[in-house]
Amino acid sequence: MKIDYNNLYTHFIFTTLHRLPVIVEKNRERIEKYITGIVNNNESHLYAIYANPEHVHFLVSRSPKISEEVLASIVAESSERFINQNKLCLSQFAWQETAAAFSVSKSDVDKVCKYILHQPEHHRKISFAAEYETFVKFYQKTLYPFAKHK
Repeated sequence: MKIDYNNLYTHFIFTTLHRLPVIVEKNRERIEKYITGIVNNNESHLYAIYANPEHVHFLVSRSPKISEEVLASIVAESSERFINQNKLCLSQFAWQETAAAFSVSKSDVDKVCKYILHQPEHHRKISFAAEYETFVKFYQKTLYPFAKHK
């Protein structure tokens, strides 16, 4: 069945292999623009992106024709190839084999965009490891609100 309207907002987090801080500031915008193009070329729209040295956050509204996993795979494979072909890192670049994808309600899009765009300030206060753990705990709790907690 064809879907005429959708609200499929996803907050992706990609992590560099071994969480190494290999994305350098001078190449950050070039990487962000490339990922934006990949998303837009796959019938989706990128709202916000920020490439930290060891991870990237981006928020998209995706086409119902493409799953989170397929879009993540396309972005990861293409951006990895682009970064390596253009020597945007000092060594061979790779993403970890897994990524995170969190659904976002339409009412939270602005809040998530601000969060993503303010990553430098945010990471002066909290490490990526602590941030990631907070995300997972929050979404696990909200995914299973009726689960019995010990």
